[in-house]
Amino acid sequence: MNPNVLCVIMGGGRGTRLNPLTKLRCKPAVPLAGKFRLVDIPISNCLNSGINKIFVLTQFNTASLHRHIQESYKFDPFGGGFVDILSAEQTERGDAWYQGTADAVRQNLHHFGARDNDLFLIVSGDQLYRMDLAEVIQQHLKTKADVTIAAKALPLSAIDGLGLMRVDDELNIREFAEKPKDPKVVQSLAISDALKERMPSLDGEKQYALANMGIYVFNRRTLFEALEGDTTDFGKEVIPGMLGKVKMCGFIFDGYWEDIGTVRSFFDANLALTDPNPPFDFYDARRPIYTHARYLPAARVRDSKVESAIVADGATLNGCTVKRSVIGVRARVDSGTELENVVLMGADYFETEESRKDCTSRKRPCVGVGKNCKIRNAIIDKNARIGDNVELSPEGKPDLFQQGDVYVRDGVLLVAKDGVVPSGTKI
Repeated sequence: MNPNVLCVIMGGGRGTRLNPLTKLRCKPAVPLAGKFRLVDIPISNCLNSGINKIFVLTQFNTASLHRHIQESYKFDPFGGGFVDILSAEQTERGDAWYQGTADAVRQNLHHFGARDNDLFLIVSGDQLYRMDLAEVIQQHLKTKADVTIAAKALPLSAIDGLGLMRVDDELNIREFAEKPKDPKVVQSLAISDALKERMPSLDGEKQYALANMGIYVFNRRTLFEALEGDTTDFGKEVIPGMLGKVKMCGFIFDGYWEDIGTVRSFFDANLALTDPNPPFDFYDARRPIYTHARYLPAARVRDSKVESAIVADGATLNGCTVKRSVIGVRARVDSGTELENVVLMGADYFETEESRKDCTSRKRPCVGVGKNCKIRNAIIDKNARIGDNVELSPEGKPDLFQQGDVYVRDGVLLVAKDGVVPSGTKI
């Protein structure tokens, strides 16, 4: 691509709303769709768009993310491509952690090696979407913009917690409001009928506003000048502060996009993949989603009933019933167990028969789900050990419920990573 494009993936947030999934890992490292991780989505979008110079900024619970990226993305020495990890570090300039998205980029400007004509593509590390990012770059160049912001039209009832913008018919951004609460402000940002015509997927009877997707294209000079001060966040400070001072344009995206910011959104996005026509298609051979090549055997399904499910490599289903569920790598489900609306993330290793016998002798559950269990509306994190005759459901439980390694968040029951649920437990 001409000019040179440097991609920066923001992977440093705490992800508190995804806790306990982020208790031992950062948000971009959370497993997705049985065998992927959230960070695979932006990296794959870049690679499929011809962008192969990628920096991932990290800060909290980064070990598993670092390991995944190092094992997954290896490039030959001739194409000039890379995925580099940049963690928060102490320098002579300061020893503070990243204070926000803009501050994270500011602290790493000296690592990017950017030239005058380079463009910066800044994306989030925790969203589910498929986009040809080359089209965003092309529009940025065609409109001679200093900044381009990708925007998704959402109903006014679904824009809570998002930045909103108003663009004119030439796509110039005229107004920008970060997470507005005032209904009058929200109403003033509703998109025009002319813009609606560009998005055939919209319901003509509803009102929509353009939401900031957290995907930005900056000219090098514009970005460096914007970060000369002490602003910490792009959406809250940098973008509003540049309005009217530089040419900012919106890129309208009319495809599927989900911000994986809460337990509920993560749960729903995973289970939607089991639908007959899922909103996000992992089976698009033209634009594959890349991940760590594990070289696992195929899944084994013995005397089991499986309806509308994803079953990943290395999984073992022994005489169980699985309905509308995602079964992750190396997952094991034993006889008589019923899973419905369950995201079972699997395991990081195969448990040997000797180890399983040892667990049984010590009356400790083996890795996976034991016999005669009934689990509904749940996320079971990696390496969890669930004994026999266990019943788990969030029904009737308060939102901040916790019992041992079992939690309820956003109406979803979760078993923490490496968690243990003893035989006979009923929650």
